[in-house]
Amino acid sequence: MKDKLQRIKEEAFKQIQDSDALEKLNEVRVAFLGKKGELTAVLKSMKDVAPEDKPMVGQLVNDTRQAIEALLEETKSKLEKAALQLKLQNEGIDVTLPAKKEQLGHRHPNTIALEEVERIFIGMGYEVVEGPEIENNYYNFDALNIPDNHPAKDEQDTFYINSDMVLRTATSPVQVREMEKGKLPIRMIAPGRVFRSDEVDATHSPSFHQVEGLVIDKNITFADLKGTLAEFAKELFGPDTKVKFRPHYFPFTEPSAELDVSCYKCGGKGCRFCKGEGWIEILGCGMVHPNVLRMSGIDPDEYSGFAFGMGLERIALLKYEIDDMRLLYENDYRFLKQF
Repeated sequence: MKDKLQRIKEEAFKQIQDSDALEKLNEVRVAFLGKKGELTAVLKSMKDVAPEDKPMVGQLVNDTRQAIEALLEETKSKLEKAALQLKLQNEGIDVTLPAKKEQLGHRHPNTIALEEVERIFIGMGYEVVEGPEIENNYYNFDALNIPDNHPAKDEQDTFYINSDMVLRTATSPVQVREMEKGKLPIRMIAPGRVFRSDEVDATHSPSFHQVEGLVIDKNITFADLKGTLAEFAKELFGPDTKVKFRPHYFPFTEPSAELDVSCYKCGGKGCRFCKGEGWIEILGCGMVHPNVLRMSGIDPDEYSGFAFGMGLERIALLKYEIDDMRLLYENDYRFLKQF
């Protein structure tokens, strides 16, 4: 047994010394110390050794293993150093070359616009409230005083999941849900994604984002609405911005209006950006209809309020002078890196 172990040791040493690569060295390790290696086979044959000889043979096996492992580690260290030296010679680094600039991502133009809108209204004491994107007919239409024969309920304008469930067409249902809680007064904005059955073009998309606002309190008047939106416009587009309210119709507000802001490119003189009119439409607004208040459990004789809604993409298009809404969703890095 002693002679056999000596032979294994000598053969292992020879193969280790002849190894000129880490791969070959690993093959030697497996051949002698692996599960099916020569030294492992000797250990398995220990059952055939006389009991009085087992301690001596076991010690010889351990000594042989330790000697082989020591030479393996020593040779591995030498080969690794040689490989590293060769790599450094072949892959020299020119420290005079300019470093590669790290490319950091940033927020999407829609997100930047939304954060700006939220900052302005939070500064006025509003809270941000969110709600479900899938709504039933009551919250999406009925509770907003929208009659059954209204065009918005047509299938060509709304995505129906079934006869009672729709993809919300506005974030107004969030306002209804908040009013139903009965916690007055209310000062809130409701940003979120909405869905309408529109063809994709430069100004329309079947999925886009809205920011709607609602104030409910005692003695709220149209003057409060005008003052709030005038301040919002100045914060968003600049201190010299002027506002104009044009009469309009919405089922859920009465009276209702469209809000225009003076063109911040030409100061209201008329240019290509405002199509020569000097004014740009940005949102719809009005006093909350008494029927909407009643359906939400609020007494219109005691409380009043105003509401407004704007398309977030429209705000981003105007603020950053983008002329095609589709650019916001095409994920073209050349476009997005400008913001």
